[in-house]
Amino acid sequence: MVPRAVLVQRPTEWSDLLARHGTREQVRFFLSRRELDPAQVEQRHHTFLGHRHHVLAAIPGDWRRASVTRDDLERFLFEPEDIVVVLGQDGLVANVSKYLDGQPLIGLNPEPERNAGILVAHPPAAAPDLLRDVAAGRHAIQARTMTDARLDDGQELRALNEIFVGHRSHQSARYTLHVDARSERQSSSGLIFATGTGATGWAKSINGQLAEPVALPGPTDRALAYFAREPWASPATSASLSHGRLEGDTRARVTCELPDGATAFGDGIEADALSLDWGQTLTVGLAPQALQIVR
Repeated sequence: MVPRAVLVQRPTEWSDLLARHGTREQVRFFLSRRELDPAQVEQRHHTFLGHRHHVLAAIPGDWRRASVTRDDLERFLFEPEDIVVVLGQDGLVANVSKYLDGQPLIGLNPEPERNAGILVAHPPAAAPDLLRDVAAGRHAIQARTMTDARLDDGQELRALNEIFVGHRSHQSARYTLHVDARSERQSSSGLIFATGTGATGWAKSINGQLAEPVALPGPTDRALAYFAREPWASPATSASLSHGRLEGDTRARVTCELPDGATAFGDGIEADALSLDWGQTLTVGLAPQALQIVR
């Protein structure tokens, strides 16, 4: 079947402001009042549009094509033959990754002076060669490990960086954590389950404060690191199982003990969360899918 190139992007700052304020003059007034340079913001917008035009022009004429914004990802149906092109920040790759199932993803960095480019590692000018190479099977792939959470009622979520489990307002949460044959009732600010991709952020910060740090996984390692944030030992709770690794088929089980329930969300997106009622159990481990990112 003829491949389909799917361009994923998010609105520019200028586009967002224009949608909110209605006219170019109002946007310039809004930015100027905040001592920001309207010309700079507008120029970045036009530069992005230029990169977008270049990428679209690079798609062979006999291919199918589609374009989707971040806000519409949950309603977009990806196909097995898709070649996904992300034009934007590293975070946009994390946003789209949970909707993919083996499709190759090309990350293009339109603003290397502003974006780290860990996941969007290529310049937009490389799009023609990258698309041809992927279609011909000449590309190199890095299979980045993902994690998933599964509720006992069948609901699931997947994440590229990490999954948080805890109180909806990030207050102290009570739960029982089961890892392998060990179980422990804990009270903490929540649990973090991080992949190697996510181990450079939240998890790294927590790990650096431990007397005996966890060996953090690499991006392609089939392992997760987990941490209880600010665990509190009391007569009713313990903190001896507050950090460690999950490897292979091992899945941690978390049983909610909050009267008003708990939440689980991935990659910092609280709007896309699972809700745990009192007594419900959530398992967290390695997702069977990995992000197939083109190197």
